[in-house]
Amino acid sequence: MAQRPLQKLAAMRLPWTREQLVIAMNLYSRLTFGQLHARNPLVIQVAARLHRTPGSLAMKLCNLASFDPVLAARGIVGLKAASQLDRQVWDAFQKDWMGMGSESEVQFRRLMDEPLITSPESEEWLLREGPTETERTVRQRLGQDFFRRTVLVSYGTRCCITGNPIAPLLTASHIVGWADDVKERLNPRNGLCLAKTHDAAFDRHLITLDERFRVILSKSIREHFTSETISVNFRPFEGRPIELPQRFAPDPKFVDHHREIFSRLE
Repeated sequence: MAQRPLQKLAAMRLPWTREQLVIAMNLYSRLTFGQLHARNPLVIQVAARLHRTPGSLAMKLCNLASFDPVLAARGIVGLKAASQLDRQVWDAFQKDWMGMGSESEVQFRRLMDEPLITSPESEEWLLREGPTETERTVRQRLGQDFFRRTVLVSYGTRCCITGNPIAPLLTASHIVGWADDVKERLNPRNGLCLAKTHDAAFDRHLITLDERFRVILSKSIREHFTSETISVNFRPFEGRPIELPQRFAPDPKFVDHHREIFSRLE
């Protein structure tokens, strides 16, 4: 019996594996920088499943944060003891959000014994699909969940234009559309947290952002300022910069692409 704590301690001192780091990266996407500490209940739960101490997992999360350029630009730095494998996993996500986002979501949910598909209707529908199509659909759903959560957490669960803080009324809006670039579908730098009305307008290129992330309204919007609803929902925000996220800031090249389409439609 006395050996069991020693065996557990030895396991906690083993080198981190790639799979564990992929799970840690998924956890990083779920938390704000201020939540990356050993007292966080979710950090404690995940650490236990990984056979790590909460302090070890929190340190690893801060190692990952040291690679985040948005945090660095704000003067927030993570720990400096990141390993080469830490960097490799971070870079793997930056190069392939589509693949790594879905993979990390699968691994995290399996670790935590969470269902891959949470909707009974979805499960019934998937049973009618072939196994290859089922796996593809499950991963796509998980990838969408990963993208939505990462974007909303990055923006503090507030619309970056209006400040709306009610999560059911918010959308992780793609800057470059879902159908336009498969590779960037799950890239959180291709996302904005928007209230549903503003998401619909952004998706249809009725609003866009300039080079300094200030809101530009289309003629179609401005022509309806006589409508109180349109005036209240859009007019106060024209020319104002969006609230930038704590991390994963929108990539200027994606914003440029959106604005180019907006200009062609004007």
